[in-house]
Amino acid sequence: MPSAFQFQCHFILIFLAASKGETRYLEVRDASEDEPFLLLSEDLKRELSAGQIYRRSLRCIDMLSIEGQFTFTADQPQLHCATFFIGEPEELISIDYDFVNIDCKGGDFLKVFDGWILKGEKFPSSVDHPLTTSQRYVDFCESGNIQRSITSSQNVAMIFFRIHQPGNGFTITVKKNINLFPCNVISQTPSGRFTMIIPHQHRNCSFSIIYPVVIKISDLILGHLNGLFLKKPTAGCAGVGDFVELLGGAGLDPSKMFPLADLCHSFHGSAQMKIGCDNTVLRMVSSGKHINRVTFEYHQLDMQETENRKENSIEEFCFPSI
Repeated sequence: MPSAFQFQCHFILIFLAASKGETRYLEVRDASEDEPFLLLSEDLKRELSAGQIYRRSLRCIDMLSIEGQFTFTADQPQLHCATFFIGEPEELISIDYDFVNIDCKGGDFLKVFDGWILKGEKFPSSVDHPLTTSQRYVDFCESGNIQRSITSSQNVAMIFFRIHQPGNGFTITVKKNINLFPCNVISQTPSGRFTMIIPHQHRNCSFSIIYPVVIKISDLILGHLNGLFLKKPTAGCAGVGDFVELLGGAGLDPSKMFPLADLCHSFHGSAQMKIGCDNTVLRMVSSGKHINRVTFEYHQLDMQETENRKENSIEEFCFPSI
């Protein structure tokens, strides 16, 4: 059985666990049988010429990774709906309201969230995002025409909405902008290679891979001496100021995940770890005193890779939930 957080087995299943409560949280009761990853198709992207705009209707629960114009029209009361947007690591998501016809006074709402939120857990976490939690929400019913264009701070964003009256709805245009120094990222794929650079900025950046993976760090520059430290209750990188930590867990919020290892000092070579958690996060903490850089690659962990390796490896802490 594949993990509940594996994208390729119906990404929509991720949202089925969303909890009921405040309107900013969602309960998803039904999901379309259509394959959401159709929109990730490179063939589709190639078919769209530079002058074309991709258009389609939105489902109540949806996921988009492509630019275009998207329309939702309620055919019945829709009370718990959300669309999740994801781009490449170096992209920001821009959402423009083209047309909105909802009854705010009647209990409808249309909100943009800067990041993803699921079951009360956020990505990026509250401690890693430049805005407060309240500032990350843009409510159309409160802002109206004042703010009709919203750009995310990372490669993911979402809207969630409630529409009571059939026939009401909205149209949005989604665009991608280049982010020269990607910070917080959710990977679209179970394998890849990435270099994270934080240039003299006091901030924390997380790279989230929603798969059990083997992750291999090949280069780390923090301006310190060489070293690699396992996370222990009495040890770690506390007080160093600049370090990388590896986290694992089953949720979305890095701040609620289990710390597995700290890398406190620069090195050139290879450090590998097998992490069998549903979600793996590489998180860089930066004091702003240095230009910090880490290069790593990752691929999905399979059952044959549970055997420990000897060279520059760290024993896995989470067992694969496969």
